[in-house]
Amino acid sequence: MSTINRKEIRQRVHKRIRRKVIGTAARPRLAVHFSNQHVYVQIVDDAAGRTLCSASTLDKGGDKAQANCEGARNIGVLIAERAKAANISAVVFDRGGHLYHGKVKALADSAREAGLQF
Repeated sequence: MSTINRKEIRQRVHKRIRRKVIGTAARPRLAVHFSNQHVYVQIVDDAAGRTLCSASTLDKGGDKAQANCEGARNIGVLIAERAKAANISAVVFDRGGHLYHGKVKALADSAREAGLQF
């Protein structure tokens, strides 16, 4: 009997989500990724295969930016500002197979408060 680790389960869930969530030019996809040290966010047009804008904790200049709820909140505000600069107001949210809780929820709420619609 084989065992499946948490990473494989998250990847399966992410594949299932990606079958349904597709970014277009009118509503691109807001994709999130969390490593152990950083938070990465991209706004992607899947039809054209292009990243329209991105943000990560690496962009913050090393001022104690981490992959925690506070770092996710900061990145949510930053991606909303960059989306406004790129004339993007509405996106579809791709949580990357993670549960909508904690860091994912903090990032989504802060992006919504900063003006992004999803």
